Amino acid sequence: MDTTRRLWIGLAALMFTGFSVLLWMGWDIHQQAPPMPERVVTQSGHVVYTRDDIETGRQVWQSMGGQQLGSIWGHGALVAPDWSADWLHREATTMLELGARADTGAAYAILDPAEQAAEQAKLKPLMRANTWDPERKEIVVSDRRAQAITQVAAHYESLFSNDPATAELREGYAMRENTVPDAEHRRALTAFFFWTAWAATTDRPDDTKTYTSNWPFEPLVGNAPTSSNFMWTMFSILFMLAGIGLLAWHYAAWHRKEEHLAPPARDPLAAVVVTPSMRATAKYFWVVLALFLTQILLGAITAHYQVEGQQAYGFAISEILPYSLSRSWHTQLAVLWIATAWLATGLYIGPAVSGHEPRYQRLGVNVLFGCLLLIVVGAFAGQWFAVMQKMGLQHNFWFGHQGWEYTDIGRFWQIFLFVGLLLWLFLMGRALWPALRRKDETSSIVGLLFLSTVAIALLYGAGLMWSEKTHISTVEYWRWWVVHLWVEGFFEVFAVAVISFLFVKLGLVRGKTATINVLFATIVFMAGGILGTFHHLYFAGTSTGVIALGASISALEVVPLALIGMEAYETWRHGRATPWMARYRWPIMFFLAVSFWNLVGAGLFGFLINTPLALYYMQGLNLTPLHGHTALFGVYGMLGIGLMLFCLRGLKPELEWHEGALRGAFWSLNIGLALMAMLTLLPMGVLQLQAALEHGYWYARSAEFMGQPLIHMLVWMRVPGDTLFAVGAFLVTLFVASLWMGRRSLRAPGGAQEDAA
Repeated sequence: MDTTRRLWIGLAALMFTGFSVLLWMGWDIHQQAPPMPERVVTQSGHVVYTRDDIETGRQVWQSMGGQQLGSIWGHGALVAPDWSADWLHREATTMLELGARADTGAAYAILDPAEQAAEQAKLKPLMRANTWDPERKEIVVSDRRAQAITQVAAHYESLFSNDPATAELREGYAMRENTVPDAEHRRALTAFFFWTAWAATTDRPDDTKTYTSNWPFEPLVGNAPTSSNFMWTMFSILFMLAGIGLLAWHYAAWHRKEEHLAPPARDPLAAVVVTPSMRATAKYFWVVLALFLTQILLGAITAHYQVEGQQAYGFAISEILPYSLSRSWHTQLAVLWIATAWLATGLYIGPAVSGHEPRYQRLGVNVLFGCLLLIVVGAFAGQWFAVMQKMGLQHNFWFGHQGWEYTDIGRFWQIFLFVGLLLWLFLMGRALWPALRRKDETSSIVGLLFLSTVAIALLYGAGLMWSEKTHISTVEYWRWWVVHLWVEGFFEVFAVAVISFLFVKLGLVRGKTATINVLFATIVFMAGGILGTFHHLYFAGTSTGVIALGASISALEVVPLALIGMEAYETWRHGRATPWMARYRWPIMFFLAVSFWNLVGAGLFGFLINTPLALYYMQGLNLTPLHGHTALFGVYGMLGIGLMLFCLRGLKPELEWHEGALRGAFWSLNIGLALMAMLTLLPMGVLQLQAALEHGYWYARSAEFMGQPLIHMLVWMRVPGDTLFAVGAFLVTLFVASLWMGRRSLRAPGGAQEDAA
């Protein structure tokens, strides 16, 4: 049995095992999720909330933006508080105040330290005791706690209205006035917030940790890291070191240096005939740039909300484009423009790989393009009506805002997008079919390329696995199938396969060598990537098993990044292999940038927040978007631009490329991203971490902390990096425009095409 066959068998076994465990743990998550009560009642029999209140409150939360305005259990936006942690702290302090007045007749704040400690000692068992009655499906609370719930609820009912008493706090949270206009909806919203906080402070039956594994850190009620957090953090680091050691041994023992191929005298891809369907992909790249520029604009607006709250230089922008909406569109556009670039690359590469243009392929490419435009416009319009509270709860789930970060477009638009991806799979499959039937040195790479398109198309369907009232823990489980496995997993496999195939076609790598390397890289990446999904679910109402698997396996995601320098060197070497490779200099440079940000953004900043103990304190702080920005754009965005440039070289082979525009774009984007990370996100995240460690998680997300002059200064420090980044995006757009407006040919006077550009 040859090496390629063994690797295919290993990959198949890995995929089967990984997804089997993933599905099995999904059932465990469903079983272990915090209970949803039919009623919350007092010991004297008064009904505080009903299940209908809690579920309606969740609908209200989703319609106003959900995870795009504050967060729940740590997942979501960063400007407003985490509503679970905020409610928990407010309820605890209210309980202390009521207890102090009942016991001493004095306010809690004026008690001496010993008396305050005594009140805290009484509070902890009251808050952590599990009073869930599984037979009656009720949560029973004391009359005093019901009084505290009423007082805390009054605060939120005021906050989400246009009450002048909480106007300053709304501004600090970047909330528009009258966020939830209906009074009954505001009351229902408080029921949902209460339930999420109850799960975060109530011990599981016959256990000493809460349903969220003691998250968030709240000393008043005894929420602190569990022993599992410490233990599996230690093992996580050990597994990572062991994995790096094994990978290094593999490269030393088996990664033999083959003799370098003698590059062809001329560019082999120059002979590729650009078919009508390949030419039709050009419009996709124009949309990519339009979405990219729009995303940057919305990012600037979203960041500015951290300074002025409800306005932009005196203009009441929150009444037209609220923070939750600008952030929704900003995060979705990041995925949409990158995904569009990659989908277009696939449609371009398909006929180039096989040398076959299927009948009506161009029509299919154009139909898919129209569908993508309709989805973007329709989904975004629906979200505007939802957040502005003009749609109503009845239609919100299907056509408005689902409230789940990165998967928050209405269900109708999700289904439409899924159908579009199936159409893309069909177009890719029929274009690749002749190449799949061939048995040559590239057949395994083509096979892996096709399988990655199958996974990309089908895995988005995980976003359809929940309904409007599915338990939050279960929704989070499926949501991360999309965000982690779809975006971070199989898009990566697709990209590796495409790049390797291009280098083989350029005559720079042997097909057999590339096949082995791609299969091995896929195995290494997916070994940590599939079950690494669980590291997003440590505190989402899941069990210790999720923490154990997530910590142990997700550590392996860092392993292939440890030797990223070798990948970068190989990419750089290919770019200098022969003079005509100068034609591909800038795609190669963007691939080099991918290697750098893979190490820094995905590797260093990713592992910074990966372990259970680290994420316990850092989840939802600015260290999370530090990883998100540098990994999502640094890796996938740079890769999208690089692939786009490769395709454009084939679409416009006769035109001279403006080196100055591309050079400026490359360095502006990379330096701008670095400044954004180092001047704002990293220092702000470190300050928040210190605040969380000293005062509790709620304080690190509070308006009091985020409103400090130092934090505002750090937000303003984003301006240089953001400006430079925007200049880079504009230069890329200018360059692409020049390809259509320029007329300078690469053909010499004698008619022969020059080899260098």
